[in-house]
Amino acid sequence: MTNLQQNHIVHHLLTLYALGSDPSTIQTHYDNNKTYQRPPQPIHDEVVQDMHDPIKFKKFLGQEEYYRDYLIFFQSEIDAKGWPAVINEYCFARDERAEDMFVRLFMGFLHPLIHLGFGVEFKQPAIIAEALAQAAVHDNWMKQMISDVEKAAASLKEKGEKPKSLVSLVEEIHDDKILKAAPSWEDANKIRDGLLKRAPERMVHYLSQFWIESTSEQELERKVAEMIDAAVYYTAGSQRPPKIVKIDFFFMHCVNCSIFFPTFLKQAWLKSEDKKRLLEWKARSDLIMYASRKSPDILVEEILNYKPKMPPKDENKPWAEIFERVKRKEDDGHSAKFVRALAHGKDFCQRYERMGVYEFKMKGDMWDKVGHMAIDSVEDSGTTWARSVGFDKAWSDFPDRPLSVL
Repeated sequence: MTNLQQNHIVHHLLTLYALGSDPSTIQTHYDNNKTYQRPPQPIHDEVVQDMHDPIKFKKFLGQEEYYRDYLIFFQSEIDAKGWPAVINEYCFARDERAEDMFVRLFMGFLHPLIHLGFGVEFKQPAIIAEALAQAAVHDNWMKQMISDVEKAAASLKEKGEKPKSLVSLVEEIHDDKILKAAPSWEDANKIRDGLLKRAPERMVHYLSQFWIESTSEQELERKVAEMIDAAVYYTAGSQRPPKIVKIDFFFMHCVNCSIFFPTFLKQAWLKSEDKKRLLEWKARSDLIMYASRKSPDILVEEILNYKPKMPPKDENKPWAEIFERVKRKEDDGHSAKFVRALAHGKDFCQRYERMGVYEFKMKGDMWDKVGHMAIDSVEDSGTTWARSVGFDKAWSDFPDRPLSVL
C-alpha cells in the first residue's frame, strides 16, 4: 500500500464536500475507505535535519521510506515561510532542486500535482506539505524528456514556427504508426518502458510543437480551456463498441487534474511564466498519456449519440441527479472527482462557445452526455474503469452492450 493510496482519502472527502455532501455522507465514505490507511512511518530526525541542506535534500529523493521525513520537513518549512513561498522555492525557483521537484510533480499519473491542486484550492497547508512530500518520493525519469522537449520547442520558436493545437496533435499522434507500436501490453510502465524507450524522438517531435505564446491572463485561460477540452474529448471518445461504455483509468486522471488550473491561474504569488510552464506540461502530459495507451480511436459519435440510462428529470438541471448518484457511489473517490471535473469543464469551456470563439471538440450538450456516460459506466457491471483502452486486451473482460442500445 503506497502513500499515494493513503492520500486518496483526502481527495475523496474534499470532493464530496465540494459537491455539497452532508456530514453523514462524508462520514460514510471515510468509514468505507479508512481500512487502507496505514500507521505513520517512523521519523528519522537526522534525515529531517539533513533535508535543510540542498545537497543532502536530494539524497532521499525517490525513496518512499522517507515520505514522512519529507512531510515533517515541508511542514516546518511552511510554518516558517508560508506555503506560497515554499511552493515557489521548491517547485518554481528554476534551480537544480526546483527543476527536479517540478518533474516529480507530474509523475505517478499526476497524483502529486492533483494533491497540490487540492491543497491550493482549499488553502490547506497540511495538504500542500503532503503534496510536496509525495512529489519528493516519486521518480524523475521524465527529466530528460522535459529538457529535450523544451529545447526543441525553443528551437521551433526561433525558426518562427507557430504552435499546434492539442487536438491536432492528438490526431497526429493517433496516426503515427511508430508511436502507436511503442507501448506494449506487457510493459510495467507504458510511458517509461514503452514510449520513452522505443520512440522517444517521436514523442519529443509532437510535444515540442505545443507551447503557449504569451503569459497574458486571456491567453492562459484560453489554453486552460483547450487543455480541458482535449482531455475530455479523448477520454470520453475512446470507446470500443459493441463493448459497454467504460472510461480509461489513466485518461480519467488527466481530466481530474484539469480542474485545478483555473485556481493556479488565480494565484498572485505564482509568476505568470511559471503558470505558463505548469500548464504547458499538464497539456503535454495529456498527450503522453494518450500515446501511452496505444492512441485509441476517438469516436465522437459515441458521445453525440449517447442515451443516458437515467435521463434527467429536470432538463434545466442536467447534473443534479448525476451529483446525487456519484455521492452514493461506494469507491475510492475517483468517480466523484471525475464527475466534478467534467461539470467544471463544461462551465469553464462553454464560456468560449457563448463568446462565439468556440473552436474545440466538446460542444453544447456533449458535456452533459459525457457526465451521464461517466456515472452510468461506473455504476455498470464489472470493473469500474477500463485500463489502457488502445489495447484489445483492455476490453476482453467487458461484456457487449445490450441489443437495445446498439
